[in-house]
Formats: sequence, structure tokens, C-alpha cells
Amino acid sequence: MKRLHVNISVKDLQESVEFYTALFAAQPTVLKTDYAKWMLEDPRVNFAISSHQGSIGIEHLGIQAETPEELQEVYGRLTQAKGTIRNEGATTCCYAQSEKSWIRDPQGVEWETFYTFGESTTYGGEAKANACCAPTCCTPTTQEIATV
Repeated sequence: MKRLHVNISVKDLQESVEFYTALFAAQPTVLKTDYAKWMLEDPRVNFAISSHQGSIGIEHLGIQAETPEELQEVYGRLTQAKGTIRNEGATTCCYAQSEKSWIRDPQGVEWETFYTFGESTTYGGEAKANACCAPTCCTPTTQEIATV
């Protein structure tokens, strides 16, 4: 089976190890003074590309739950990861109807956590025709919760 590899350069390894250990609910499989690696079976990868952003490169990363119960489990991990959680709630994004929240890792990389429960004929919904999946360009009704 193939596996997607993502490598992110970080400012503070220990802070990032704590963040990702909480987010993934797993300890690193390799931990060195300058490197950590998680070989994850769960979550599997949902990889998408779009041309809706102004900049090219990693737009955001995410964890897609397969059930509402899994989404609640992932939401619990967000709280443990200690960041500002932006609850978007039910929304239309990327040609799908989803329930989602967002968090930034210690480097500022956006992480989307979501459960898709339907399809959409538009990228960002009728009311938000110019909307997109990245929280930096959307104007959804969000509730920010600072967790320290």
C-alpha cells in the first residue's frame, strides 16, 4: 500500500511533537533531537488540488472523519493540541456539504478537521460563491475558542 509523505520544517521540535502527538493520538515512531516521524494508518489520506487560491503550495492539511462520532473524537484532539480552534460548523466547501473546524499548528500551517455528509454542485455554496476551503479566504460564521 502506498503512503503519502508530508514533511514540515518546524521552529520548535518539542512543541511540535506535543502538538502532533495530541492531534494524531499517537507517539512518534522515530524521535531524534532534530527529527520526529509518525507512521500513521489512521487517518488515511484525502489529497485534493484546487486553483482557487492566490498562492501556490500547501494550502492546508486535514483529517477527514468517516462518521460524526469520529469527528467528535478528532475535535477532542484539537483541544489537546492547544491552539485556537475555529469552528466553522455545517458548510458547503469543495463541492461537498461538511461539518468542520480549523486549527493552526505551531508553524502556522492550517489543519482542517471535517466530516462530509453530502455533495454540492458549487465549490463554496450558493451564499458564498467565491468561498473556498482555506479559512484565510472564507468568511464563514466562525466561533474562535482560544485554548492555552
